[in-house]
Amino acid sequence: MRPLLRYAATIDAVSAFFGRIANYTVVLVVVVGFFNVAARYIGRYIGVTLASNAYIELQWYLFSVIFFLGFGDTLRRGVNVRVDFFYARFSTKQKAWIDLLGTLLFLIPFCLIGLAVTYTPVLRSWLTWEMSSDANGLPRAPIKSFIIVAFVLLLLQSTAQAIKYLAVILGYEDAVGQIQAEETM
Repeated sequence: MRPLLRYAATIDAVSAFFGRIANYTVVLVVVVGFFNVAARYIGRYIGVTLASNAYIELQWYLFSVIFFLGFGDTLRRGVNVRVDFFYARFSTKQKAWIDLLGTLLFLIPFCLIGLAVTYTPVLRSWLTWEMSSDANGLPRAPIKSFIIVAFVLLLLQSTAQAIKYLAVILGYEDAVGQIQAEETM
């Protein structure tokens, strides 16, 4: 079980890394948004077009990247939305069983289906170098590729979570915490 828990801790570190990138991207979105607004009003004042659809689309793309890169980290930290009227009253092992079954029956298949159905459209977007229909718009292929990145990160984290849930069920709860502590040192 220890090698699996080390694998899970490695995936946790990868998810945390991309979660930090998502956090920094928030600042970038704010800067681009501020520039969009400032360019629009300054351009109107001086009579020159400073704003562009490219900046607006860049802001949309960066906003999407925040979510795409943050999916795995959200799952890792357990801050995803839950409707848990009964779940909150369950024991740690009962919660682990529910989470393990949900991960194996729903989350992992969802990620695999997501990868399967997005691969062709993303590839087609790259092969045709799909562009935005807006004037001065950005290419679509790079942002569409992040959909695949998001599903891969979520799939990796879901396997790590399944390992941790299984460890709790088998009584290795202390090992889970110990390995996570070792990895953060």
